[in-house]
Amino acid sequence: MQWDWSAVGDFMPRFWDGVLVTLEALVLGSLIAFALGLVWAMAQRSPLKAVRWPVTAITEFIRNTPLLVQLFFLFYVLPEWSVTLSALTTGIIGLGLHYSTYTAEVYRAGIEGVPEGQWEACTALSMPRGRTWSAVILPQAIRRVVPALGNYVIAMLKDSPQIAAIGALEMLGQARQFTATSFQPTEPITVIGIAFIVIAYPASLLTRALERRLVR
Repeated sequence: MQWDWSAVGDFMPRFWDGVLVTLEALVLGSLIAFALGLVWAMAQRSPLKAVRWPVTAITEFIRNTPLLVQLFFLFYVLPEWSVTLSALTTGIIGLGLHYSTYTAEVYRAGIEGVPEGQWEACTALSMPRGRTWSAVILPQAIRRVVPALGNYVIAMLKDSPQIAAIGALEMLGQARQFTATSFQPTEPITVIGIAFIVIAYPASLLTRALERRLVR
């Protein structure tokens, strides 16, 4: 086996296209996961069984089925119901929806970690429920769970290659396509392996820095 720098040069235009798709899926998928996960977590604490039970059932179903199956469902089955999305949009929604069920558990743990006295104080002050959540509970809960949420961003990055299965060519998808035409797998696969480390390691350092800052 001999390293071929010309193959690296030929692959780089496709590589940058893949990086853009990967980052789009990661950033937008993370925003969906964080926002929707908070909605799930708050709904699961609803006093209404008509809200709490369906949300629990939905999140358990999503969390216990493979991401790849969910991507195939969104991309191939939804068009049968006249809902057609692009491959990248489907990948973003699929990643965000799947990981929202995990971030919901993170939020739930953070909310339950808020001392009971905080809830009692809000009740004693006759604070509206919405005000209790926005001004007292959520600021404390979210501060506790930021490091865990950061870990899920890294996990989502590592799962992003699965969106290539529905045609959203992120880094690995571009590498596989290049390999199929050039028959040179070593260079593109090595490049994307390094790229994943370059993206994930700073994210890991940022997560640790946030954790230390929040502890202080």
